[in-house]
Amino acid sequence: MLRSALGQLEVYANHSLFKERISFMSVKFSGARLSVLDLAPINEGSTVTQALNNAATLAAHVEQLGYQRYWMAEHHNMPGIASSATAVALAHVASHTSTIRVGAGGVMLPNHAPLVIAEQFGTLAALHPGRIDLGLGRAPGTDQTTAQALRRTLNQSVDSFPQDVMELQAYFGEVQPGQRVQAVPGANSEVPLWILGSSLYGAQLAAALGLPYAFASHFAPAAMQQAIDIYRSQFKPSAQLDKPYFMLGFNICAAETEAKAHLMRSSSLQALVRMRRGMPGQLPPPIENYEANLTAEDRYLMQQFTSCSAVGTAEQVSEELETFVAQTQPNEIMVVSQIFDQQDRLESFRIVADLASKSGSTESTIANPAMAAPSAG
Repeated sequence: MLRSALGQLEVYANHSLFKERISFMSVKFSGARLSVLDLAPINEGSTVTQALNNAATLAAHVEQLGYQRYWMAEHHNMPGIASSATAVALAHVASHTSTIRVGAGGVMLPNHAPLVIAEQFGTLAALHPGRIDLGLGRAPGTDQTTAQALRRTLNQSVDSFPQDVMELQAYFGEVQPGQRVQAVPGANSEVPLWILGSSLYGAQLAAALGLPYAFASHFAPAAMQQAIDIYRSQFKPSAQLDKPYFMLGFNICAAETEAKAHLMRSSSLQALVRMRRGMPGQLPPPIENYEANLTAEDRYLMQQFTSCSAVGTAEQVSEELETFVAQTQPNEIMVVSQIFDQQDRLESFRIVADLASKSGSTESTIANPAMAAPSAG
């Protein structure tokens, strides 16, 4: 199915490049650019309104710190995540920022008609030229019952994902003679696409289409290195990207002391354990010594899903992150920090940015909406 869909790629290969450019400063850590994935957590005792306002505040904060991009993710029927209407939430965030790239990490394309997504993100691109990214996943982003409610029919299938990606890519390109269906807004916007994944399928598809690739190592690291190897070795240049460019998710909780960092992390660990037990909820407040009181089964779960993480002081986080970057050589790190207290969350991102600044890894970046990523050099 994947191979046959990729045979249609040349139909969509020759898009012109949109010329809008924005210059800004971008921080790098050991050669890898830094970005942010925000799940817009709804804290226990708080509201969706506060979660979305916190998201906008975080985006403005990391923009000032020099992060490359800020992404939100599509999840449904999740009491603790406020970004289910991802394009709408991104419009709110983009209106509170001016230079940082803003996008979806990602939109679960099997839940939607490609034309609708083209119109939504074409609208965002019209409002915020040169700043919008669109990451695409093929998972439902929810449980099967909710997925059925979203799709309204079981005739749709994840097997059509490659064709849907290419259809979406065509809507963002130049309108062709005789083209009867156009995305308005969307046509000629050249919104850059990314392929997201936590398995080898996404790596193969991103390589075949010549698109940048984001791997969800922050929660599913098992196939990470194999996926990286496949993407690098099988990559085919495209109109959007001339060489492989990939990003890896990495959890960070950084604080003034190691004890505080582990306390901050306990909120995300509680949420993870509850979700795996089929009891998702709002992000809980931190608990002292939470990790010490986990069962053996829960500890094993933590090891499996949080191996790509750094928790501690600036020095401890720097050591862990430097080791991770040296082993994997990503072009970009997508920092994930599910932290209950908003000020603690802002401070954690500041600490990470300071680590990059101290290494001297700051550069002037040109953001072009037709190129989802700057050159890998």
